Amino acid sequence: MITVIGGGAAGIFAALAAKKRAPHIPVVVLEKTAVLLSKVKISGGGRCNVTHACFDPKKLIENYPRGGQELLGPFHRFQPQDTIDWFEERGVKLKTEPDGRIFPTTDSSSTIINCLLDEAKKLGVEIRLRERIDQPPEGKLILATGSSLEGYRLAESFGHTIQPPVPSLFTFNVPTSPLKDLSGIATIAKVTLLGSSFTQTGPLLITHFGFSGPAILKLSAWGARFLHEKNYHAEIEIDWLPGTKTLQELPKNLLKKFKQLPGLQKLEDRLHHDRYQVDGKTTHKEEFVTCGGVTLKEIDFRTMESKLHPGLYFAGEILNIDGITGGFNFQNAWTTGYIAGTSAAS
Repeated sequence: MITVIGGGAAGIFAALAAKKRAPHIPVVVLEKTAVLLSKVKISGGGRCNVTHACFDPKKLIENYPRGGQELLGPFHRFQPQDTIDWFEERGVKLKTEPDGRIFPTTDSSSTIINCLLDEAKKLGVEIRLRERIDQPPEGKLILATGSSLEGYRLAESFGHTIQPPVPSLFTFNVPTSPLKDLSGIATIAKVTLLGSSFTQTGPLLITHFGFSGPAILKLSAWGARFLHEKNYHAEIEIDWLPGTKTLQELPKNLLKKFKQLPGLQKLEDRLHHDRYQVDGKTTHKEEFVTCGGVTLKEIDFRTMESKLHPGLYFAGEILNIDGITGGFNFQNAWTTGYIAGTSAAS
């Protein structure tokens, strides 16, 4: 028997892969809550950002602040193109948006959820809800419990080491920002976390509490441990005119604001070296991603099996792997789930 603990994307996908590989072996998914695939349901604003249109494993791993190197081999076996094929073979049509994110054409996460659960029914995967685990069950075990503390405890009971979980992918609160009344304005900027080597260039969104947008979210992911150690009090520098960007390309209201700001700093100097004090973070609870989890050197990434405990496999966010925003965390779930399930069934 193969038991999968965790009814999220990685757990369900692992169960499907195991049952597909060995139809004669009973596969059971145990989920502690009353709901399956809850992150899938609310991801991408309820549209489900299934994966990302990046089909070269070497480029793909650059989107993982932690775990990229370890995922190189797995991505040669199951990557975004395989994810697309898997869903399309089961009647789910997908579309790629200009930024590379891939969604179902229905723009509804239920399309993905229904596809996964229909497949589980068809293959005969048994699913039990509201199941708590006191004693690890007999047979092969796949842990796919996300960032749940019970999952970490279970992994520790098998001798695994946990890298302490801290938040990743969050926005910056800047209470002293003079730009808050320009909330909603977005522009390309380069943001650097002072005192570190972390920097990101991309769309930045001015908000009523500080800054958000892809450049900030990516910076928070790469700098997750650094920011945690600083208790989310850090200084950032914004270059509003990165690369070949000119004054004419700045949003008019933003430029007007900079011209009105007091201080002796020259306009051009300010636009390239604009500094702000970050004082805390805002996490979108529903799309909460953690940096931390089971130490990667304790896992054989060819099979996702534990190096410490034969017959124990891992998939998804329970591992110390996290991606930036854009479908990369789901791709980690599909890939590690597929390999863990297939290996357990082999």
